[in-house]
Amino acid sequence: MARSFDTIEWSFDEPSGIGRVVLDRPDSLNALSATLRTEFDEAFAAFRDLDESADGVAVRAVVVSGAGRAFCVGADVDEFAEGTDLTHPEMVYEAASQFAGPVVAEIDGYCLGGGLVLALSCDFRFASERSEFGLPEVDLGIPTVGGGLGALRAAVGPSRAKRLAVTGERFDAERAAADGIVSEALPNEELFERVDSFAETIASKPPLAVRSSLDIVEAYGHEPPAQLERREDQRLRQSEDYREAVAAFREDREPEFDGR
Repeated sequence: MARSFDTIEWSFDEPSGIGRVVLDRPDSLNALSATLRTEFDEAFAAFRDLDESADGVAVRAVVVSGAGRAFCVGADVDEFAEGTDLTHPEMVYEAASQFAGPVVAEIDGYCLGGGLVLALSCDFRFASERSEFGLPEVDLGIPTVGGGLGALRAAVGPSRAKRLAVTGERFDAERAAADGIVSEALPNEELFERVDSFAETIASKPPLAVRSSLDIVEAYGHEPPAQLERREDQRLRQSEDYREAVAAFREDREPEFDGR
C-alpha cells in the first residue's frame, strides 16, 4: 500500500504492519520545507486512519528515514525571507511523538538541528557510523525548539545538553550512542538490516502492550507511575490479545495478536 506525496515517500506493508516514511528532498539534504512539514504530518494521519478503520491495530511500527546523504538537516533556511521567524511549526515533531505506535528513526548521514529534534521525537534511533549530529541553531541566533532540548536533556543529562545547545558542536554516531541519543551506531552496510529486524521484532509483539509500555515510559514524571501501571495492567488484562497470549502459552503454539 502506498500514497503519493511530493516531498516524502509513504508506504505500508499490511502483512507485517510496518509503515515507512522517507524524507525525500535529497538535493536539500531533506531540509524541513513547509511542504515536507505538512506532508510528514499527513503521513502519520494516514497511519492513524489505518488504525481507526482496522479491527484492532493495523500499524505495528513506523520507520522514518531520509533519502540521500542525510536523515534531515533541519530548517530549510532558503525558504525564509529576511526577518521571517525561523521557528518550525510544532506539527512536524508532534506527528511522530504523538503517534500511538512505536516509531523508529533510521539515521544515515547528517542529522542536524531540527533533524535531530525530529529523530529525538521518535521512540527509537539507530545510526550508521557515517552519521553526524549537532544543533547549529545557536549560530543563527536562535535556540533549538520543538521540544528537542527537553528530549536531549533526558538522553544526555543537563550539562551535556546545555553544551550541545550553546556550542553547536558536531559529533559522530559513536558519541551519539555513548550519550544515549541513539540505541546503536552501526557499520553503514548493516544499518538497514538492523532497523528492519528491530521493526519486525516489535511489530510481532502484542500491539496494545507495546503501545501501553510506551505510554507508561513517557508518563513518568507526569502521573504517579504506580497508578498508571495499575490502570494499564487492568485494562490490558481485559484484551483479546492477553487471552490469546495465555491460550497460546497453554497450548504450546505461536500466538496471533490483532490489537484488540
